[in-house]
Amino acid sequence: MARWARWGIFSEQSFRNALKDILEKSFGVQVLNINEYDAQGEVFGRPDQVEIDLIIKNGTMIACEIKSSLSKADVNLFERKVRFYEKLQHRQATRLIVISPMIDKRASALAQQLGIQVFHGEYDLDEKAFEK
Repeated sequence: MARWARWGIFSEQSFRNALKDILEKSFGVQVLNINEYDAQGEVFGRPDQVEIDLIIKNGTMIACEIKSSLSKADVNLFERKVRFYEKLQHRQATRLIVISPMIDKRASALAQQLGIQVFHGEYDLDEKAFEK
């Protein structure tokens, strides 16, 4: 695994752990990392585990995704994960939030269309940054 990829994974987990600790201890919310099996393949097009982070308090459910960088495909995937979980649990997310320091401009536009709130740094990526 490339060094930058490990950094991305480790930094995502660090932010996730910090947010969980701050939110639970300071604001009394429940922060859950959910893993559900999608037997019908609704999210990935084939049966697989689906992971999603939720913040819950007083019946309010916020779906949250933390990514080291965010592409248009990542936004689509997050939206499919949320809809899968909502359908499975018969419960609607109040807010959909993505946190990423770097975001493709097309991803930002799609997130806005889908009603997903994006928190990012000052550095936006163009589409060439996601080409391999």
